Amino acid sequence: MGAYIIRRLLLMIPTIIGIMGITFLVIQFAPGGPVEQVIAELTGQGNSALDRISGSGDFQTQPTASGDDFSSKYRGAQGLDPEFIAKLEKQFGFDKPPLERFLTMMWNYIRFDFGESYFRDVTVIDLIIEKMPVSISLGVWILLISYIISIPLGVRKAVADGSRFDIWTSGVIIVAYAVPGFLFGILLIILFAGGSFFDWFPLRGLVSDNFAELSWWEKIIDYFWHLTLPLISLSLAAFATTTLLTKNSFIDEIRKQYVTTARAKGLTERQVLYGHVFRNAMLIIIAGFPAAFITAFFTGSLLIETIFSLDGLGRLGYQSVLNRDYPVVFGTLFIFSLMGLVVGLISDLIYTWVDPRIDFERRDV
Repeated sequence: MGAYIIRRLLLMIPTIIGIMGITFLVIQFAPGGPVEQVIAELTGQGNSALDRISGSGDFQTQPTASGDDFSSKYRGAQGLDPEFIAKLEKQFGFDKPPLERFLTMMWNYIRFDFGESYFRDVTVIDLIIEKMPVSISLGVWILLISYIISIPLGVRKAVADGSRFDIWTSGVIIVAYAVPGFLFGILLIILFAGGSFFDWFPLRGLVSDNFAELSWWEKIIDYFWHLTLPLISLSLAAFATTTLLTKNSFIDEIRKQYVTTARAKGLTERQVLYGHVFRNAMLIIIAGFPAAFITAFFTGSLLIETIFSLDGLGRLGYQSVLNRDYPVVFGTLFIFSLMGLVVGLISDLIYTWVDPRIDFERRDV
């Protein structure tokens, strides 16, 4: 197992380089870079990042020497001092060739130096830490709700396959999966957040404005009071997916020969189900855990965060791409990609813990 772990760790290096390299290459051809953002702001060509980016297909993000005609490079730069444009390029690092910029960026990232945001006076790490409470709050509870409820329900549905309980719960699950989370969130706001009917839950924020003045138990109540509607909106899809995945996995295992043999030996249904079937059936659930972990903890949900006015990683990523805040875009991409690879390795190790028969040493990586 030690050799397998080392191979996986070494493979992370070219994987990370490939992810970052492809993204960096795509960015070179994306219009409306940070220099264009500043020019548009100075010349009043747009009221928002989206306005400044739209219609900018003739921008060239490749920098040239400061003596070139900047008006031909950046639309809207007519009348601006070429030296000022050159200083902007130097400030954002576009006075250097793309390859040099990429190598410098990767060298800094290896040392976990992610730099500062272009348009905010804060480091990328501090910015991520600032937004993490919202995403962690949503991610932790969604993951717990999904697994705590979905796995027992999936097992129950597998055992009662074809029964009335299985049929009506499947109907509810399919409907829940079909309804988009953001649409259900809007419905919850209309019904329970002062939209048209009841005003039972807050409409915005993770905590109340007077949170610091509350006692410890009032803080807990206030925290979950704010999270109730967003969690319900986000948990629908995860709840449905995990439940059906668990049910199908258990059904496949229950129909295998070793289950019939275990029953023939006189084992009770509980002993068969949880002593033999559970271990094998849970392998596919474990396989999906890394994706669920990364999605829940780090990617956030842009629409849900926007609807409920939660300032998390989802909105941070969207605003960073929109404003061409490259340090934040590349920094978060590097961190999340690295976390995904590490969690994938941990998942394989959990595989061997759940089922010792699995030996990755004898398989190709």
